[in-house]
Amino acid sequence: MAEKNVTDEEFQDALSEPVPSIQKVTTNSPKQDKLIDEIIEKNSKLRLEDDEAGAVGGKEEGNKDNNDDDENNSDRLELIHHDEELSLEELQLREKDLSAEELALNKEKADKLKLEGNELFKNGQAERAIELYTDALNICPSTNSKERAVLFGNRAAAKMKLEANKSAIYDCTKAIELYPEYVRALLRRAKLYEQEDRPDEALTDYKRVYEIDPGQREAREAQVRLPAYINERNEKLKTEMMSSLKGLGDMILKPFGLSTANFQMKQDPNSGSYSINFNQNNS
Repeated sequence: MAEKNVTDEEFQDALSEPVPSIQKVTTNSPKQDKLIDEIIEKNSKLRLEDDEAGAVGGKEEGNKDNNDDDENNSDRLELIHHDEELSLEELQLREKDLSAEELALNKEKADKLKLEGNELFKNGQAERAIELYTDALNICPSTNSKERAVLFGNRAAAKMKLEANKSAIYDCTKAIELYPEYVRALLRRAKLYEQEDRPDEALTDYKRVYEIDPGQREAREAQVRLPAYINERNEKLKTEMMSSLKGLGDMILKPFGLSTANFQMKQDPNSGSYSINFNQNNS
């Protein structure tokens, strides 16, 4: 699993900022079975995502156990909502009666807030940095797409510092929507997807990075590392699913004196289709 800590070196302001390294795992990339992929795709929708965890600093009053601390930390993290900033429609409505000079002034104020947020982040004040990035997003002109993309990307980095991964993924996605070739945001979201055990989405982002920049080392390595992990996960899920189906089948067939052992499934190597044979002697 990728590291959760975000270092100052990883947090940069430019669109061409350097890329954080991730743990390298050398594996082969086997082909995935098409039928299994279809089954897993249907079943993966049923999986529940893990709750976000992590601590946000600060002291609690009174004597409280670890569970209370976890609940309080979760409550504080819940305050980091992606809907704190104005929607694009709301921002455009505010800008409707502003002059070009006023819009330019708002852009300057947003740039200043961003720089202040950067300093706060580097000084370990991630929560306060998030507030300033949000304030900047609420005045940065809607036409300044790249600048707004960077604000979302920087806010995502601050949320990563607080381990608010799902909210950080939202910010990365907003940044990418504003600037589809924002490599830094794509890499950050890919890393977050890995932390959330969503390797399929992570691989998609790494592939996109590789399309934009074929020389990107992390993207190249991920395309070797992740397919093997995905295949292993799919095989595990397939085994668990088949075991569950077998148990269900045995329960249904038991009143008839039968079990799933009476049925044998064979795949046609040419067509890929399956046939089921019945053997009454098996029990």
